[in-house]
Amino acid sequence: MLENSCYATTASYHTVALYSHVVPIAISLFLAGYTLFRAKFSKPALVFASFTLTFSLWLLGDLVDWVVSNYYLVYYTWSWLDFINAVSFIFGAYFFGILSRGKVTVWEKVIFVLACIPTFFLTVSGTSVLGFTQSVCEAINNDWSTYLKLLAEGIAVLSILFSIYINWKKSDRAKRIQLSVVSVAILLFFVVFGGTEYYSSVTGIYEVNLYGLFVLPVFLIVMMFAVTNLGVFDFRLLGSQIFSYALIITSGSQLLLIQNQTQTILSVITVGISIVFALLLLQNAQKEESARLKIIELAGELKTANDRLKQLDQMKSEFLSVASHQLRAPITAIKGYIANISDGSYGPLPDYLINPLAVVQESTRVMTSSIEDYLNVSRIEQGRMKYEIAPVDVTALAQRATEEMKPIAVKKGLKLEFADSPSVTVNADFGKIKQVFTNLIDNAVKYTEQGSVTVSIMKTDTAVRFMTQDTGIGIDPAEIDGLFAKFIRARDANKVNTTGTGLGLYVAKQLVEGQGGKVWAESDGKGKGSRFIVELPLVSAPAAPEPMAAPTSASTA
Repeated sequence: MLENSCYATTASYHTVALYSHVVPIAISLFLAGYTLFRAKFSKPALVFASFTLTFSLWLLGDLVDWVVSNYYLVYYTWSWLDFINAVSFIFGAYFFGILSRGKVTVWEKVIFVLACIPTFFLTVSGTSVLGFTQSVCEAINNDWSTYLKLLAEGIAVLSILFSIYINWKKSDRAKRIQLSVVSVAILLFFVVFGGTEYYSSVTGIYEVNLYGLFVLPVFLIVMMFAVTNLGVFDFRLLGSQIFSYALIITSGSQLLLIQNQTQTILSVITVGISIVFALLLLQNAQKEESARLKIIELAGELKTANDRLKQLDQMKSEFLSVASHQLRAPITAIKGYIANISDGSYGPLPDYLINPLAVVQESTRVMTSSIEDYLNVSRIEQGRMKYEIAPVDVTALAQRATEEMKPIAVKKGLKLEFADSPSVTVNADFGKIKQVFTNLIDNAVKYTEQGSVTVSIMKTDTAVRFMTQDTGIGIDPAEIDGLFAKFIRARDANKVNTTGTGLGLYVAKQLVEGQGGKVWAESDGKGKGSRFIVELPLVSAPAAPEPMAAPTSASTA
């Protein structure tokens, strides 16, 4: 035997050492390279790669100690193992800190560096190992090197537990799952790796550490799968790819244990089947990833379209507001002059102008109502609708609104009456509630060709209800739910009235709900009339100010 040689391991341990080291090295290097490539060298990727690379470097050094018989090389690599071990643990803790908190503080970085300095000093000074037993090809460890390595490992574990503690309460459910899975995987990795190595160093039974290496790739894969599927590196395909490549590497590693031709044939068949299944898995995963990316792209386009629609809707509301304001002034002037002409302010009115002026007057009333609806829609959509809440006698208000609409009903040959109702006071905006009542009575008159319209006030324990009941065209029950949307009218409404905008009920609903009330419609079907109900909460204060009386003229403010 040559002077610089020693007996390394038996043939069986030699084979086991190759298998237990080569597979983890291959998986670790793949994880490091793939993560760096796909995550474009982001900080989390760099730290994770550093963790897996230092682990791979330790595995390579340990493999040299198991299979190489040159004791100079064994002695040299052995002396560096404790320092590399400490650095690997520190990088693992650093990675978990970034994963859980997004950063690692300066003080933590200082502690991490200080934790590695003692073992580094012992290594470069040549005192990490005290001697070498050539007969068994093993170095004699310096106990201080072992203790300082354990100190670094303990600091790494405490750092992980600290990160879990300060982030658990303020994390949501998804983040807690991520913390749980990754922390369990990395802590088990540390326990198996550090525990078996420490046991080997103390007892000298290094075969324990050899077999402990078999389970370490499992923790690495679990850790990486959890990280990638929970969005740290923003790519999800890696989980399937890791599983596929790990399957190929694991099955291919059987080739290291071949001892006869039969095993060779079986191993090749196994590797071939593994490659086929891995390719199928990758193909399906790639399809799912492409579909996911397409959905993300479409979601982005939809968001852009929605943002554009919101801008257009805002522009539409602003246009309606400006246009309605511009139209209201001349219409108000026309309405005023028509009223003055009709009442003789400009002299006696010829008989042949009475009907035309009445038509113009009605048209201006309808136009004024439509303009007010457009203005209200604009105010509502821009969030500019304001309410002046005060006690209001809704019974007197409803009665007044009914009286004001009677001439229009009489002209159509309809009977419009206000049913005997109790006096009830609510907190509301007088002008806006008056507008709602007038709008609903006007609708009832418009869509009733013959018969009657009855207006009433009902009181419950907690609310007051205003109701119009008519004998008009009725409503299909399937259409009732959509009546209060913008620009929506009942299907047969145009047959009776062609001047509606489809905004009156929408505005009424918004004005009522803006004051804490409700509005809805009821009908027994087409041709059987309709009922429109407004419900407002009763005044809860024990002593309310004197309620506002209904004004003598209509108000649609």
